[in-house]
Parts: sequence; structure tokens; C-alpha cells
Amino acid sequence: MGKQEKRKRSGDDSDGEDGPSTSGKEATVGMRTSHIKNKLVRSEMYAKLRSKDKKKKKAERTKRQKEDEKAMKSGLEPPPRKQQKTIENMRVKDETMVTADDEEVAADEEQDEFSEHFARVRPPKVLLTTCYKPSKIMYTFLSEMLEVLPHAEYYKRGGFPLKKIVQFASNRDFTDLVVFNEDSKEINGMLLVHLPDGPTARFRLSSLVLGKDIKGHGRATEHKPELVLNNFGTRIGRRVGRMFASLFAQDPAFRGRRVVTFHNQRDFIFFRHHRYIFEEKEKRITGAAAVKKPGEKTPAPSKQNVVQARLQELGPQFTLKLESIQKGTFDSTGGEFEWLKTRKMEAKRKFFL
Repeated sequence: MGKQEKRKRSGDDSDGEDGPSTSGKEATVGMRTSHIKNKLVRSEMYAKLRSKDKKKKKAERTKRQKEDEKAMKSGLEPPPRKQQKTIENMRVKDETMVTADDEEVAADEEQDEFSEHFARVRPPKVLLTTCYKPSKIMYTFLSEMLEVLPHAEYYKRGGFPLKKIVQFASNRDFTDLVVFNEDSKEINGMLLVHLPDGPTARFRLSSLVLGKDIKGHGRATEHKPELVLNNFGTRIGRRVGRMFASLFAQDPAFRGRRVVTFHNQRDFIFFRHHRYIFEEKEKRITGAAAVKKPGEKTPAPSKQNVVQARLQELGPQFTLKLESIQKGTFDSTGGEFEWLKTRKMEAKRKFFL
């Protein structure tokens, strides 16, 4: 059976160029061949169009490279490149993005639950605890978190419900309560309660790597760490960032060179704990930077000692995903939510932090 007969039987006499409408979007090869019913014809057409697209992209790339070279030789700026599509620039941004000079937000934050912390009136004092029956890996993780948070203390959970623990921590002037949860010996959740009046944030915890499992890791000193918060740009994001900041002192000891980072990307919060390392290394200098001696036509290569900085990871490292923010302290039944993640939110392809 020839190709013409196969196409007739498949109900398609076209060459696959005119597939189903894509509502103004650039049709992919799969879209342009999905209407062909015959599997063999569809596979042949897919391969043909795929090869054609590759040749077209190669020709465009070669043309662009030649234009760039021509512009560089002429001393001109190369033509602007087409912006690459990424998840970040394709998703819808939240309308509550905060600018640096937003007076309304600044006024609200001067009177919120964290204002005393940022005014250095109430230094941090953090209570760490766990689920009812923690495993060995939880205790290892807690020992590393106690190094991350110099102002933290660990209390065994025992059989006490969370409401009792919140009351216990408030009565002893703790500023924050952090509860880590695990399931089947896998740490998978974190509850953060700011005391005494809230709010309460619940996070899903994943991708945990303990410091002892990181190649070339170091040990933390007792110095207060510097805190870095990246990309918390919305109203909810700033609130979450202020909750994290309330766990750390406002007067970091820079001499210790410790840095704790919460980096938000696509609403995933990456936690890292590093230390700056400054090393003096010998660097070979050539070309115009080298020193030209008398009688030399071209400067000879020389060596010079330079100080280079690098980061040494201390650990642990993990990823957080915000599940909810509740007004007040923990209340599993009658609590009012400021923000609650739903499946519909994920479907909208929108950032919230």
C-alpha cells in the first residue's frame, strides 16, 4: 500500500503543515501532526517536520552568529536576541507586588506582629520541637538547626498537643515556636508560630540534605549569622520573609562569616547555610595586565598573590513550600486563614510570594 492510499485511508491528503488551530500560538510538531489518524503516516510526517524545523533553527542560528560577528567587527552592539521562554517569564505575576517606596506597606509593617523584633525591643528566643515519635534522623537534623539558630532551645514533645506547647512557650517568653514533622522517617513538614499573637505558617519540607552528607561541608561557629532573603516581593511574600527574619538576631556577627539564605523561586523557598572563605592564591598574569620591564618588547608573564572568596556550605539544605498562613496561634479547628493554598491556585500558573 502506497503513501497516497494510506493518506486517503487516514482521511488526510495534506502534507501535515495545516494542523488544528492553536489559537495564535506557534504550533509544535506534535500539534501539526496530531490530526493524522494513521499511525505510520503520522510518524513519517512527524519525522519530516521535525527535520525541517531543525534545519530552520540551524539556519537562523548561523545567521544570528554572522550578524553578531559583523556587529563586533564594526564596533556596534549586536542585534537584540529573542527572549527565551521560561517558567518565570511565562507565568502570571501576582498583583500585590510591593515596591521599595510603598508607604502603605511600610506603615502596616511598623504596627504588625514583628515590629518589636525589627525595632530590637524583643530579641529572638526560639523553641524547637518535633512530632510525637521522632526518629534518629530528626535528632541529627535538630542538632544542625540548633547551630543555625543560636537563640533556639530544644524541648522534647512528649505527648503534649500543640496548643499546650504554644501556651507553654508563651508563658516562658519564647518569641517563636518551630515544629518539625516527619512521616515514615522522612522529615516532611514545618510549622512556624510567632508568639504570643501569631501568625502561624505551615510549610511542606522536602529535598532535605543533612550537613554531614554534603561534600566538603564545614562546622558552624557560635557567631550570629547574617540573614539573606531573596525574591519575597508580594504582600504575602514579605510577611513570610518577616516571619523568617524574626528567628534571627538583628545584629549579626560578621566576623563569623556565616550566612543563612532563604531564596524564593517560583514559590519554592530554598534554605542554605554557608560560610565565606577567603584564601590567598598565586595567580599568573599575562597580556596587558603584566608588568613590562625595560628592554622587553612584550611583557613577560608574572605571578601575583591575590585573595579569592568562596562559599563553604555548612548545612543542612532543604526546600520549603508554603501551605497556609493562619491568623493568631495554632488552631486546627476554628482558625481563620490569611492565605491558603488550593489546587486551583496551582492551575493558574501564578506566583504568590
